[in-house]
Amino acid sequence: MDIKTFRAKTMPQALDLVRQELGPEAMVLHTRERHASLLGRLFIGRSYEIAATHVERETSPPSQGGARGGIAEATTLKAFTTTRREASDTYDRPHSTSFDAGLDLSAGPSPLLHPPTASPQIAELESLLTQLRARQGQAPRRQSPPALFNLFTDLIEAEVEESVARELVDGLRNEPAFEHADSRTARHRLAQLLQSDLRVTGPIDASSGSGRVVALVGPTGVGKTTTIAKLAANYRLKEGHRVGLITVDTYRIAAVEQLRTYAEIIDLPMEVVSTPREMREAVAKMRDFDLVLMDTAGRSPRDEVRIRELRTMLAEAEPDEVHLVLSAASSARSLVAAAEKFIPVGVTAAIVTKIDEATALGNVLSLARRCDLPFSYLTDGQNVPDDISVAEARTLANLILNVPAAA
Repeated sequence: MDIKTFRAKTMPQALDLVRQELGPEAMVLHTRERHASLLGRLFIGRSYEIAATHVERETSPPSQGGARGGIAEATTLKAFTTTRREASDTYDRPHSTSFDAGLDLSAGPSPLLHPPTASPQIAELESLLTQLRARQGQAPRRQSPPALFNLFTDLIEAEVEESVARELVDGLRNEPAFEHADSRTARHRLAQLLQSDLRVTGPIDASSGSGRVVALVGPTGVGKTTTIAKLAANYRLKEGHRVGLITVDTYRIAAVEQLRTYAEIIDLPMEVVSTPREMREAVAKMRDFDLVLMDTAGRSPRDEVRIRELRTMLAEAEPDEVHLVLSAASSARSLVAAAEKFIPVGVTAAIVTKIDEATALGNVLSLARRCDLPFSYLTDGQNVPDDISVAEARTLANLILNVPAAA
């Protein structure tokens, strides 16, 4: 018996290699996703492996020499491909090895590895695994309904962390009503569950007339200045409030000029400060305004010195609110790292920008869960005063799950 191993980036490509080398009568002995761990996917990338052989069909009785074992009962390439095609809507997903209905033996029988013609040896192996789990105090996992499995893979594709995705879907699976739910019902129920993880603050309250000071902080290039302009235009032009601007972004001349241009168009007073004393004076001048919006220079989360300078400047301004501006196009790891560095300066809420540039929004869920920050505003474009909206838990949940806005 000549067993050969074929590897490719996708399962269909691996099957094509088997077909070209061994023909359509090849026997598929084993399939697995290589580098299935998070680090493996990140640094090496996904690939798939198929072990196969080509054997002549047995003509002797099964009792001779134990010829009935393993290979004679293995899955032919044709049968394997047919089974895989029939199950493609439910099981043929890039992350299938990560969930109960995938190719992981620890998750129970799989229709891909164990079609109806699977050998008794495989059935015996499954029985042994079940007994081992029982000895370790682990109950065998139930296979997930197709709708929930599809939902799990959709969450992974939305860049939701695997452990979080599993927890969310397990929560649905434990609800009896969703044992046979369709994909649409399951998705909408999950959107409701997600809302409990997403806290929001509502809009800035500029109606008190006591000079509410709101500062925007964050890394470089996340859109703080444009967001300030959007807020200022909406509160001044649409709501008729008296608004003042302060900028501490003296590191970038272009940023000062950009905000000055917006201030002239909207007809707003603006102060440029570079020292704590100038900050105190600027805030004092605008004490009678309804709202004072403060733009700060972008800081690298790794630059401890600049972060401390920012904290000192904010201490002089004594803002009522500090909004951390973060780009939705950043990875979950980057968002969480930035939040952890900026929270000590007094952050009270998060503004998520560049939603239109993000390929997925599972990173926002990671930010909410790990940093426990409420969201205040969302932006999805460069247009001033448009392309900004007050954050709502339902809207965020639907964005993460890619649920249509009207749903």
